[in-house]
Amino acid sequence: MSELFNESTYREVLNTSKANSKNVIKKSDINFIGNTKIEFHDEHEDGVQVLLKKDDNDQVKEIKFVCSCGETKTITLDYNE
Repeated sequence: MSELFNESTYREVLNTSKANSKNVIKKSDINFIGNTKIEFHDEHEDGVQVLLKKDDNDQVKEIKFVCSCGETKTITLDYNE
């Protein structure tokens, strides 16, 4: 793979609202969880894109494979015992 990749940092939040049918989320219903880094790798000839979701310590939390046909598969890693 190429050494060039896109990495973006996002703030991860959790919606604690009981009513999930609303289109608007109030500020009081959101809890800040932490920061998330997302790496995007698009160097595959078979049409599969790879998204790596990392935490603040650069540990991979989630690996998502996105096919050019639109199908996705996700692997979630949990480092807690």
